[in-house]
Amino acid sequence: QVQLVESGGGLVQAGGSLRLSCKASGRDISVYAMGWFRQAPGKEREFVASISWTGGSPNYADSVKGRFTISRDNFKNTVYLQMSSLKPDDTGVYYCAADSSMSFKAPDWGQGTQVTVSS
Repeated sequence: QVQLVESGGGLVQAGGSLRLSCKASGRDISVYAMGWFRQAPGKEREFVASISWTGGSPNYADSVKGRFTISRDNFKNTVYLQMSSLKPDDTGVYYCAADSSMSFKAPDWGQGTQVTVSS
């Protein structure tokens, strides 16, 4: 099992930027696919972005394409989500996930970090 700790959330005005970080421990994440998911109040958790263990093949939800960038530093056991041009609809709790495959059928989850975008 991988332990994941997210950080970097906060309150930002629409149009602003934030960078989320996810620090992993317990195992070397270099063989794991990593992803970011989010959950808005009253809604189900949804996929945001993912990246393969090599750092290639990034995938994004249509709602964040062109605004968010996922990256990873396997030496630091850390995954990042750079978020730009933030919108109020991006508000939610952002969760980091680690899984052996890009399908994320049974990932390990972090505790989440709150992102609030004000209009």
